[in-house]
Amino acid sequence: MKTTYGGRASLACRPASCRATLEAYTVNLPEAKLHRHDHFHSEFLEHDRDVLVWLPPGYERVDPDADVRYPVLYMHDGQNLFEPETAFQKGEHWRVGETATRLIEEGRITAPIIVGIYNTGEARVDEYTPTGDKKLGGGHADDYGRMIIEELKPLIDRTYRTRPDAANTGIGGSSLGALVSLHLGFTHPKVFSKVAALSPSVWWDRKAILKTIRQSRSKPKLRLWVDMGTAEGRRGLDDARLLKAALMGLGFAEGVDLRYTEYEGATHSEQAWSQRVGPMLEWLFPQVASC
Repeated sequence: MKTTYGGRASLACRPASCRATLEAYTVNLPEAKLHRHDHFHSEFLEHDRDVLVWLPPGYERVDPDADVRYPVLYMHDGQNLFEPETAFQKGEHWRVGETATRLIEEGRITAPIIVGIYNTGEARVDEYTPTGDKKLGGGHADDYGRMIIEELKPLIDRTYRTRPDAANTGIGGSSLGALVSLHLGFTHPKVFSKVAALSPSVWWDRKAILKTIRQSRSKPKLRLWVDMGTAEGRRGLDDARLLKAALMGLGFAEGVDLRYTEYEGATHSEQAWSQRVGPMLEWLFPQVASC
């Protein structure tokens, strides 16, 4: 997909912990608008990162006085979501914008704003893991979470017409991005109520995420999407089933607040995850019938 860059719009951080002023570059997509905010700075993390904000079709045509607002989905590995040129495997992006647009036009989902947070390369493992591993390091997911909750989310809520409450805020990703999404959902259910965990890295630090879930004192009010491809290895599939069992043991019910799916022949890849964007969005943001 060829993209062209349009005008700039300032995006200022107002909290004391976020002093930078950012410029938003509008990327004109065929179906919607993609705002790029370069070099987002956090006082909780070492590295700056780019942030993409996808606005659903019709967003900019709505009268601001009409007070039409949108739920928000925060997604990790933002460079893989919207544009083929920036994807980890060039040309193999998730096509999130195209898929969301189709579902909105077909009346199958409630239109969301989707925020793609770039990973920072070598720091990805450190930021996406809630605990430290003796061999692999990591363990700074709580700092990454503070960046989203205390700096980025307030900025998004001030700049765009969002529904800022937990009931309308989701977080999602794949692999380690799924792991950090599960962690933040369980540790901050008053911020995020929707969690998408595609091919979650349950194996991290001797399956520490399972301990977090099993030791929860009560079942948080979450709507969960969990999946795994059958070609991702026996360990990955077994771990996903353990995760499902732990969630159901806590009280989550399949088809009520949990959707667990195994995709036959699917690999651990951007291409495979792109094919699951549609059903994931339909589960997390179902169309609400109007009265």
